[in-house]
Amino acid sequence: MSNRNSKASKEAARERLRAQREKEAKQAKVRRQLAVGGGVVALLAIAGGVAFAVNEMNKPSYWSAAAKNTLVKPANTSGTDGTTIVIGDAGNKNVVHEYEDPRCPYCAAYEQTAGDAVLQGAKDGKYQINYTFGTFIDDKDNGSGSKKALSAMGAALNVSVDAFEQYHKALYSKANHPDETSDSYKSADKLISIAQQVPALKNNAKFSDAVKKGTFDKWALVMTAAYNKDPASAKGTPYVLVNGTAVEVNGVASDQVVAGIAAQLKK
Repeated sequence: MSNRNSKASKEAARERLRAQREKEAKQAKVRRQLAVGGGVVALLAIAGGVAFAVNEMNKPSYWSAAAKNTLVKPANTSGTDGTTIVIGDAGNKNVVHEYEDPRCPYCAAYEQTAGDAVLQGAKDGKYQINYTFGTFIDDKDNGSGSKKALSAMGAALNVSVDAFEQYHKALYSKANHPDETSDSYKSADKLISIAQQVPALKNNAKFSDAVKKGTFDKWALVMTAAYNKDPASAKGTPYVLVNGTAVEVNGVASDQVVAGIAAQLKK
């Protein structure tokens, strides 16, 4: 009895060992299959990533694509390709021509200091104001905030001249204007949020859609090209010409800016 039990126990032990080895062999096979499959997936992922990267590299940039779009000129503009923005009587013999970049901190300081007083002169009929906008700060850091803000100003101008005036002021205000190193104006949501401070643009679906869809992006590029071709672009921003004569405005008090403009007006 004892011998038979011993023999049976040995057979059972051998069977358990055989079963364990078969189990381990199957597990090893599964691990090898997973490893091979994972490698294939990894290779496919790498190949897919390379293909995606190549496609992205070959895809035109956002602004390169915008340059090929049909030009949509904002309402209330004039001149070649709608790049002339006039505040006041376009027939006024006195012209105050302002050159600015939407991201320019010195332009913001000028607008915060003397913007209202200079604008009031146009409303009083003393002169007309012409605006030309550059976007060279974008070029410095490969940004797009100046161009997008300019496009948004086009959308505001398309609503009304008054909407443009107020939105222009809001963009340059101390509360909203970003540091030069920040490209926050590239965000459509940011630009639309600032527009809520302007009654004519608040909850204005037409304006918001134009900003989101980039309706006036091509116009912003055309305006930039006009700025770059103007000899005044070599002077930086802000730069103000009164009947063709430069008036110092950078770091100058409001009353002195007004006096400087008045000194160049035709009688």
